[in-house]
Amino acid sequence: MNRLDDLARDPVLGPYLPELAATVNGRIRGIHGCDKKGVALLGALDRLPDVRPSSTDVNQARIRIGTADDLAPNQMASLDAALGELKPWRKGPFEIFGIHVDSEWDSSIKWNRLAEHLGSLSGKRVLDIGSNCGYYMFRLAARQPSVIVGIEPYLNYYFQFLALSRFLAFSQIHCLPLKLEEMPSMHRCFDMVMCMGILYHRRSPLDTLLQIHGMMVPGGQLVLETLVLEGDGEMALFPQKRYAKMNNIFFIPTVACLTHWLTRSGFDAIRCVDVSRTTAKEQRKTDWIDSESLADFLDPDDPEKTVEGYPGPVRAMILATSRHR
Repeated sequence: MNRLDDLARDPVLGPYLPELAATVNGRIRGIHGCDKKGVALLGALDRLPDVRPSSTDVNQARIRIGTADDLAPNQMASLDAALGELKPWRKGPFEIFGIHVDSEWDSSIKWNRLAEHLGSLSGKRVLDIGSNCGYYMFRLAARQPSVIVGIEPYLNYYFQFLALSRFLAFSQIHCLPLKLEEMPSMHRCFDMVMCMGILYHRRSPLDTLLQIHGMMVPGGQLVLETLVLEGDGEMALFPQKRYAKMNNIFFIPTVACLTHWLTRSGFDAIRCVDVSRTTAKEQRKTDWIDSESLADFLDPDDPEKTVEGYPGPVRAMILATSRHR
C-alpha cells in the first residue's frame, strides 16, 4: 500500500524511515485486520479495473486520467461502482476514464489563488498536511519536487489517494495514513510545508505551528490556508459549540492575530496573498458526497452568517518563511 522504501534513498528523509515505517506499518496492519471500514475500502480497491490509462494530465483544473475508450463496458461499470464506494469525494475534481468525479470542493479555485506564488519547487522536499485524496500533491508534481509526502488519517481520503495512484504513477509522491502528531520529529527535513484547511481543527494552533516549524529547513516556505475572522483587530473567534455545524472548529483568528501566531512560532516574511469568502461556486453538494454542504451550513435568511449566527466562512492564504532559530 506504500512505497516507503523509496524514501530510504533520500539522504534527508532516509534516517527517519525506520520510525516512520514502524508507525505506518502498524496502522496498515490495523486496516487489514480489525478496521471494518478499512476492509470495506480495500474491497473497493480490488474492484478497480486493471488498466493503464492512454494518457493523463495533472496540470489542469480537472485532473484527467485516461479516456472512456480505454475501458471495456464491464470495466467502466466496475470503476463507477468502486469510485462510489470511496465516497465522500471532498477534493477534486477528476475525470477518471470519462467518469466526472464532481467533488464537493472545486479545489482548482484554491490552487489558482496559490499557484503563482509558489516559485520553483525543482528538487525540493514537500510535506502536505491533511492531503486528502492528493489533488494538490498531483498538481505539485508537475513542478518536479524531489519528494512529496502527504499525511491523511481519514481512511476514505487515504484510499481515494491509493485508487488514484493506481493510474497516476508519480514515484515521488507518498501518502501516509497518519496524524501530524504521529509523525517523527523529522527535524529540518522539508523545503515547503502545505497546511491548508487544518489549523482551525487544532486545539492548540501555536503548538501545531511550532511542530511544523521544526520540520522545515531554515528559509523554507509555509503555505497556510485557514478560516479567518474579518477585521483588523488582534483577536480570534472561539465558537461555543459548533461553527457551520462542525464541532471540531476551535480558533478562527483575524489575519493580524494569525500573523502574530506565525511570528511567535518562528516564521517571518509573512504575507497574505488572498482573502476570499467561501461561496457555492467553490463548495457545494454533489452526487459524490451524499451529505450536507455549504448551503446547509449558512443562515438561509443571511448567507453571510452561519446557522449558529457566527460570521460566514472566509479563508486566507498566507505564505511565510521559516527563520533560523
